[in-house]
Amino acid sequence: MPSWGELLNELQVLNFDQLRHKYLAQLSQKTGRNVISYYSGWLEKRTFDVEINDKDMTGFMNALKGLDCSKGLDLILHTPGGDPTATEGIVKFLQVKFNNDIRVIVPQLAMSAGTMLACSAKEIIMGKHSYLGPIDPQYNGIPAYNIILEYQEAKNELSKNPKNKEYWKIQLDKYKPAFYYTLIDAVHLSSELTKEWLKNNMFKDTKNANEIIKNIVSYLNKNNKSHSRHFSYSDCKQLGLNVTALEEDQELQELVLSVHHASTITLNGTNVSKIIENHLGSCYIIQQKT
Repeated sequence: MPSWGELLNELQVLNFDQLRHKYLAQLSQKTGRNVISYYSGWLEKRTFDVEINDKDMTGFMNALKGLDCSKGLDLILHTPGGDPTATEGIVKFLQVKFNNDIRVIVPQLAMSAGTMLACSAKEIIMGKHSYLGPIDPQYNGIPAYNIILEYQEAKNELSKNPKNKEYWKIQLDKYKPAFYYTLIDAVHLSSELTKEWLKNNMFKDTKNANEIIKNIVSYLNKNNKSHSRHFSYSDCKQLGLNVTALEEDQELQELVLSVHHASTITLNGTNVSKIIENHLGSCYIIQQKT
């Protein structure tokens, strides 16, 4: 595998796009499968369009151009997450196109709705440096569970100490009316979608699937104290997810990490905030607004 410095040296001959496409093509040649990579620049402090949203469908539609869908799909995923309903649309689209023959490869991080998307695959490939995260929704960077607990605390406190009414009014006025029920619905939606995808794909032919899925979703969507908690390969394996260690195939590992480094070099060296592309070179790029 080329080191970070060696990849940078290749940029003296190739441009950013050519560097990524070189290793995406080699990865597809290795696996005999289609490859689509989805990269977000949130770690590079991008603020524009870094989360999963409905606009991403255009990128995935573009990435399917020229692909033989009968060969299946390896989706390389690096994202902080985003809108669960947008994720639902992407999952439905890809599952129909590839007849559920999808593996998700996580070179570093697939968090929140990215974890949900990974759970829609038949297999998740992770390295020792790869992590999934909790699937509980966030609102303005605050986990939904934290806000729900604040509402519940207010209800309990007011039943005991009505004199604190003004204090809790100030605390809860920052949220819209009926927001509590919106949060409850969002938490339930994340759970139900993940359960459905696990049942229809990863655990389609598994005995005791319902019990396994219940435990997985309960763990991923419980109050994990922090929405940014990292669940490693070992955590996911112990939880019961169908995860494969990237290190089991040295050549595959080197190619995946070459794609990962080439993609993050693009995000570090340009104003690009998101990349969705395939191994044939069809590329959809969103640039940070200046």
